Amino acid sequence: MSQKAFNWTTGVIFLAILVLHILRLVYGWDGVIGGVAIPMWASWVSIVVSAYLAYIAISLASKL
Repeated sequence: MSQKAFNWTTGVIFLAILVLHILRLVYGWDGVIGGVAIPMWASWVSIVVSAYLAYIAISLASKL
């Protein structure tokens, strides 16, 4: 796999994570991992982090 394809793939994965966290906030979905409830504020943090990582990955892919 080339570096460009890897960066595009990574960017798309982080965009999917971003969309899922936005949908969780909009629809009020519960998040439970291993029986532990994940608070809604964790999705806000994940939105910021995944948006940044998706932006970086896609911008690196477009430079190659």
